Amino acid sequence: MIRQITIVGTGLIGGSLGLALRKNKFKGKIVGCDKPEVLRRAKRLKAIDEGTSDPIKAAIGSNVVVLATPVSGILELVTKLGPSLPANTLLTDVGSTKSTIVAHAQQVFGARASKNFLAGHPMAGKENSGIKSADPNLFQGAVWFITPSTGQNIKTGVAKEYISWLKKIGARIELLDATEHDQLCAWISHVPQMISTALAASLVDEYGQNAPLLESGGRALREMTRIAASPYSMWRDIALTNKASIANALLKLEQRLAHIRENLDTRELETEFDRGHQLRPKHSRKPTS
Repeated sequence: MIRQITIVGTGLIGGSLGLALRKNKFKGKIVGCDKPEVLRRAKRLKAIDEGTSDPIKAAIGSNVVVLATPVSGILELVTKLGPSLPANTLLTDVGSTKSTIVAHAQQVFGARASKNFLAGHPMAGKENSGIKSADPNLFQGAVWFITPSTGQNIKTGVAKEYISWLKKIGARIELLDATEHDQLCAWISHVPQMISTALAASLVDEYGQNAPLLESGGRALREMTRIAASPYSMWRDIALTNKASIANALLKLEQRLAHIRENLDTRELETEFDRGHQLRPKHSRKPTS
């Protein structure tokens, strides 16, 4: 039974995880690890029970340690915590890219990787970061990707119980290979961010930062530029660790946009609209158990 969970990084995702666990009747102790001022706020919000800025101390006595920092921090923490964790402690993460993290964990843990590390990624971010934006309902209906390593059994032990808690807080579990995850997320998450950033930056160049564009542009423009407010500190690591997939997707999109630009006055534009109308997201897809 999971009696204690440590969350390293009690910002938006980590803080929301603590709040969600409490809301859904997790009875064990939740330990946070972050800067002192962040920990004080997380404790006031009851996202954690206690906290420390030392990740090794924070992990003592925990059955599960969740790394909820940007990807570069996750890689550093796997190196720092891996050798010191007991054999029965599960280390997991919420990183937005998976191949680099999984490969690094396998290097650090060696033969123990399939028992001691479980890679994960909740698709539940916001454009606003930090503990101040934490929400106990953040994961309701959100996909939580799990990317097991080769031969990893997630249907027994601490991994099984941890995943059951993810389901209790409202997440829909989907299993993917790490490489497949990174390719998919390049299209459904990383490229949309780059598009939003490029559009917002272009609007600033064209009209200035204080022009009343969002008000006159309506909901479509607001939605397309909303995530441009996302922090570079997080996206820097995503771009670095998923460069090939993002670059490939952007190239294909650039080619599509060029085709549309060149055919604004031909029936090819109608063909592109027809092609776009074929996209039908399967919101009702049954989650993987």
